[in-house]
Parts: sequence; structure tokens; C-alpha cells
Amino acid sequence: MAKGMKENMTGQKENISVGKSIFLGLQQVLAMDLFIPPIILAGLLSFSVSDSALLIQMTFIACGIATIIQAGFAMRLPVMQGPSFVPLSALAAIGTTSGIGAMIGSLIPGALIVALLGYPLKVYSKVVRKIIPPIVAGTVIVVVGLSLMPSAINSIYSAEGSFGENILIATITAAILIFCMYVGEKAKSKWKYIKVVSVLLALIIGSIIASFFGLVHFDTLKQAAWFQMPGLFSFGMPEFNLHAIIVMIVVYLIVTIETTGTWFTVSKVTGEELDDKRLNGGALGEGLGCFVGSFFGGTPVTGYSSNAGIIAITGVKSRKPIIVGGVILVLLGMMPKLTSLIACIPSVVINSVFAILCVVIMMNGFKVIKDEAFTERNMLVIGVPIMLALFAVLMPADVLAGLPEIVTYFVSSGTAIGAIAALVLNLVLPQKKDDKVKVNDVSMNVN
Repeated sequence: MAKGMKENMTGQKENISVGKSIFLGLQQVLAMDLFIPPIILAGLLSFSVSDSALLIQMTFIACGIATIIQAGFAMRLPVMQGPSFVPLSALAAIGTTSGIGAMIGSLIPGALIVALLGYPLKVYSKVVRKIIPPIVAGTVIVVVGLSLMPSAINSIYSAEGSFGENILIATITAAILIFCMYVGEKAKSKWKYIKVVSVLLALIIGSIIASFFGLVHFDTLKQAAWFQMPGLFSFGMPEFNLHAIIVMIVVYLIVTIETTGTWFTVSKVTGEELDDKRLNGGALGEGLGCFVGSFFGGTPVTGYSSNAGIIAITGVKSRKPIIVGGVILVLLGMMPKLTSLIACIPSVVINSVFAILCVVIMMNGFKVIKDEAFTERNMLVIGVPIMLALFAVLMPADVLAGLPEIVTYFVSSGTAIGAIAALVLNLVLPQKKDDKVKVNDVSMNVN
């Protein structure tokens, strides 16, 4: 009891002033870049600028409410919730094939199942410890980055403007982002905070460059209101397509694998134990957050690992700034003028940033699995899912069009194919003693 109280006093009960909570909460929000996934999804669905702005607005609100739920009473750890990249391809396939109503309807059942796995069933923690070891979680993260990369690159080629203009804008934008990330990582002075706003700086500078080529349009910005209350099901009422629901249930399980890795990261940074109660509470919060988000038409939410880095930099481990950050997200979501401004960012700028983020996502996955022993068995568990994900992503459009509807949804998401393969291979291929030896231990024995 005393030990638990001591842990709480060092983390969760940390006394933070309101002013400091607002400052740190705003910093957490700036570090999230949560407008990228809805912009990408809007592009894949061929949304207008006004509809894209509305999707961003609804995403802000959904993520804010989900953050308050997760950090406030579900998991009770300082975890910020943001839109996941994982479901983008599957949602786009459902939306373009069966309609936006079917896409929205597919979000609801899976969210409820994830919540039920946490409470009242209390089985999520057992599932995590049994079938989601680091080799599976890391491989899934690699597959996410690799599967989304072709979409980002193709969008740069097909964006408004000539090929030469697009390549020039994309190169400058990506270079700015890489420079800011590198300086922020290496700097030991105040310049280290440039990494926090690196995406924002890249988008601003990239948009300025694009404006010289006439690629920035502010028509919808002038018409947007400064303040507007959110509405439920702004993109239409949900329709329940069985095939779409089955696909999204699988995708939700993949999202929970992604977010579980974030929970472990936050647990290490804060020094708080990630026990079965917190794991099940996290599943409840994740499911409820996604369920609420579906009413606004937003993408499924997940814990954002980038925010764990902010906690490590500031040393503030309290939940209060995170909850305040959730409130800030809700307030920002009620400002259509802001979301319309974000929607005005040219596609080539967004996707050049997105391409670099795909690289970061992929390399974070390799960081998770780098300590795994590279035996024949483990190389198959890691390598085959990557191959199958690429197989799905690179499938010709005419072949994809001839497949049954449910197969089309799955194949359209290389992430789903790769994640399922990683889970199955890890369970099916027998694990020997040398498969569990870490790379560092092996190298020590060799030397």
C-alpha cells in the first residue's frame, strides 16, 4: 500500500498549477500532428476542402474527448489520444466502395468489442501478455509505416501542379522536417524544442513555397465561422455492412497492438507499473474513445508515443496537463476557421511530411524489435509479414477490382495483412530457446 502511494506521489499526484498545466497541455497538443491522418483520409475519399476541414474539426473533438476519458478515469496514465494511421487504407476502401455511411457504421461494433475486452470481461491484459510480444508489436509498427508510404509518394506525383513543381516543393518541405528533427534530437540547449514543432514548421514553410506556384487557395477559409458547436454524424447516418464491420474489427485489434506499445513506453517514462488493471482500463478507454469518435465521423484513436517524449523532456509526469490538453483539443475542434486553414495546406506539402512520418513510424518498429535474436524463426516472423504487406499494397488495380468485397477491404490495407501474418506466424512457428536470446547476449557470447 505504501509503495503504491509512493509511486502515485511521484507521478499521478504531482502538484501542477493551472497555468503550467495549460502551457504543458498546449505543448502536448502541438507535438501530436493529429491533423495529418484526417487530411490523408479526406484525400483518399476525394473530399472537398470544406468537408476536409469538417473531418479535421471532428477529429480534434473526438481525440479531445478520448484523451479525457483515457487519462481521466480509464487507464489513468498521461496518455494523449490521437487518430491512428493504421485504419486509413481500410476506411478509404470501405468509403469509396460502399459509401461514407458504411465507413462510419463499421467503426462502432469494433470499438464496443475493444471496450468490452477491457471491462467487464477483463481479458485484454491476458491477450496482450500471451500473443503480443515485442517481436509482433514491432513488426506491426514496421508494416504500418511501410504500407502507408506508397500512398504518400503517389499523392505527391498526382497532386495539383506540374511534376517538377511538386518534386521541388516536396523536397524542400521534407528537408525542413528532417533538419528540424535532427537539430532537435542533437541539440542540448533550447533548440531541442524545435523537434516538437518540426512538422508545423515544415507545413508552414512548405505552404509558403507552394503559394509561389499558385497552389494555396483560401476560398473556404473566408466563409468558415470562428466558432461552431459540433454536430453528430455530420457526414451521414451510419450503415452497417457486415463485411466492412468484420474488417474493421480486425483493424481495431491491430490498433490496440499499436497503442499497447505506447502504453509500455509511457509506463517506463513515468515509472508507473502497467499492471493488468491498467491494461484492461486502457482497453476500455480506447474502445470508448473510438466509440465516441465514430459519432463525429473521426478515425479510430490510439495512444500517441510522441507525447511520451515530451513527458521525458519536461520531466512532468502528472495526468493534469494531459487532461487539459484534451480540453484544448475539444475547444480547437469548435473553431472551423482553424480547421479550414489546415485544410488549405496543399496536398503535395501534406504528403511530403506524411512520407517522412512513414519512415519514422517504420524505424520506430525496428527499434522495438532490434533486441530480438535474429534466428531463422524470428526472421520469418518479421520478414514474411513485410513481404505480404507489400504484396497487398502493390496489387494491380484491375486484380483488386475483381476480388470479393470483403477481400478487397482486407487487401486494400497492407497493414491488416501484415499484422495478421505476424500474429499467426508467431503463434504457429515453434519457438526454441535461442529464439528468445537477445542480440546483445548473442554478440557477447561470440566475442
